[in-house]
Formats: sequence, C-alpha cells, structure tokens
Amino acid sequence: MSAYGDKVRLVYRNYPLPFHPQARPASEAAACANAQGKFWEYHSKLFHGDGLEPEKLKTYADQVGLDRKKLDKKPFKAEIDKDMKDGEKAGVTGTPAFFINGRMLSGAQPFEKFKEVIDDELASSKKSS
Repeated sequence: MSAYGDKVRLVYRNYPLPFHPQARPASEAAACANAQGKFWEYHSKLFHGDGLEPEKLKTYADQVGLDRKKLDKKPFKAEIDKDMKDGEKAGVTGTPAFFINGRMLSGAQPFEKFKEVIDDELASSKKSS
C-alpha cells in the first residue's frame, strides 16, 4: 500500500477455513472489531497473538478497546457466509488468497510477486486509456 498510494485499494474479505475450528469465531470477532473501527488493531492481535481460543479473542478485544459484549452476538454471520461463497466462486481453496483486478495470487507471496502483477495491471490500464 505504501509503495502504490492511491493507485491501489485493499479490500479484506473473510474466508475462515472450515477445518480450522477457531477460524470462524476469529472472523466473527474481527468483523465486530471492524464495526467498532478497530479492525487492523484486532487483526494484528489475531495474527501475532498466542492463540484463537474464545478467551484469547476476548483478551485481544480488551487489549484494543472493544466492547466485549458485542463479540458474543455474532451479527456478521450473513456477511461472512457471503464472503465465503464469493471466495468459492472465485476459486479460493485456502488462505491467504489475493486478487488483483481478478488475477489470483494464492498463498503467502513476496512483495515482488505483487509488484509484478500490479505493475502489469497499471501498465495495461494506461494502454486502455
């Protein structure tokens, strides 16, 4: 994002893997964090914390200043279900998965791979203009 500024846009979608029992609750908690304006802080706790058990999710919520009571209500079930269906339609089979103008990069990738695709897409858009 810092390399491209306003030439790119990041959209984060949910795709909790069905075989990972703690992925869905973590996605639901992250959606609650997003609704409270703290998505990236909470996201960082999820990825750098020491577990995704229910009590850990609540501890992370406290650490970033979320209303813990909202974590239990699961108001984002339909949104997460839609993200998963959209991901399946797009060919996602695992995480992370990235799309750059419809071109998928699957799995963790180095910046150079993103740069290659983004630069190609930016060059293509200039030719079309």
